[in-house]
Amino acid sequence: MKRKLIASIAASAALTTGCYVVPAGPDGQLYAYPPGVIPTAAVPPGASVGAPPPVTLHARLYPANDLASQTGVLTGSVVNLRNGKGRFELNYRGETLVGEATRAADDERGGVAAAAGARGAYMNCQYRMNTPTQGSGQCTFSDGARYQVHLGG
Repeated sequence: MKRKLIASIAASAALTTGCYVVPAGPDGQLYAYPPGVIPTAAVPPGASVGAPPPVTLHARLYPANDLASQTGVLTGSVVNLRNGKGRFELNYRGETLVGEATRAADDERGGVAAAAGARGAYMNCQYRMNTPTQGSGQCTFSDGARYQVHLGG
């Protein structure tokens, strides 16, 4: 009895060692790939793979009060991460201010930005995007200077 059981298990193992998985289409057609070709999922036309890449927007800040007119026009950049967040950087009176921009939860176009420098200067902004790559707003600095900000091209 034990011999029959062992022979049965051995025969089953021998018969299943050569199994292959072969893809079949909805019509039952079997598809064979040439040796070395690894099948991948097809991406439909117009669809993107993964998240869209970040895009860098230029920021131009124009003086809006007398204190701001002492420094003139400022330039910086915003890296739009395309997830409602961005990284903001500019130079103000010799100090690099670095921070972030965040879209408002209840407003897909409006948001706030804040940045700070190593020597204590900071700025706070409110902005509104007209398109994903263009917008405007107002920024106030820790010394009282106010600017109109224009984002994008």
